[in-house]
Amino acid sequence: MPDSVGKELILITVKTYPTLSRKYGETVCTAAVREDGSWIRIYPVPFRRLEEGEQYSKFDWLECRLARNESDPRPETYRPMDENELQPVGHMGTNDRWSERRRLLLHTVPVYDRMDELIEGAKSNRMSLAVFKPTKVHDFIWEEDDRKWSADKLREMREMNSQLDLFSDNSWRKTFQVIPKLPYSFSYKFEDAAERRSEMQILDWEIGALYWNCLRSANGDEPQALAKVRQKYIDEFLETDLHFFMGTTQRFHLVAPNPWVIIGVFPIPHEMQVELF
Repeated sequence: MPDSVGKELILITVKTYPTLSRKYGETVCTAAVREDGSWIRIYPVPFRRLEEGEQYSKFDWLECRLARNESDPRPETYRPMDENELQPVGHMGTNDRWSERRRLLLHTVPVYDRMDELIEGAKSNRMSLAVFKPTKVHDFIWEEDDRKWSADKLREMREMNSQLDLFSDNSWRKTFQVIPKLPYSFSYKFEDAAERRSEMQILDWEIGALYWNCLRSANGDEPQALAKVRQKYIDEFLETDLHFFMGTTQRFHLVAPNPWVIIGVFPIPHEMQVELF
């Protein structure tokens, strides 16, 4: 893959929950698919600093120029050459039982069903993004996490934000507030086609947004909010042909026994089975 590319069309499949970076501030990792089924990761993206009309959603098409992010060894990672180009130019809907999404993401993009294949692919640095089909989902769990961002990172972000860029629009700095940290981490326990069992954290934006929405509707009752999140990810999603969008973390990509995490879920409806008489 070249170090830089011209403007190309990509379909957004994942936005992770924002994290704090000492170098980039609050950032979102975005995964996308080209029309030929190849993957691309856009990082860093200061997503919540983009203007409202420029913020993209899952399954939006973007047309933008990207350059290889040399600070990241993972082969699919690029950075936006111009953040102003990260604007939706179309959307892939769910018409005809998600037929367009099914064609691109399940038939054009390779779908894996064995973790060994993904782990070997990461260790040889051939891949860091994939679609995965679990054979069986055993459980959905959560663990309590730190409730506040690292004080050191917040301090460094404030210092960085106080240094105005003379060549940029700095109006966002006056009103920008760091997103609340999720007080829980969420994971699936699942099994692959080789009967290998895994427990893997879910990092996508949607599960974080769902938790906060459930907490508001539960009037701050955390156990009730967590039960509602579980209902969505177990009771509802397991009624679908559930697939995972998988990704590796930069820190553990080449070194961890299993560097993969779930960066998004794809609860596509089951295909209709036609009986022939």
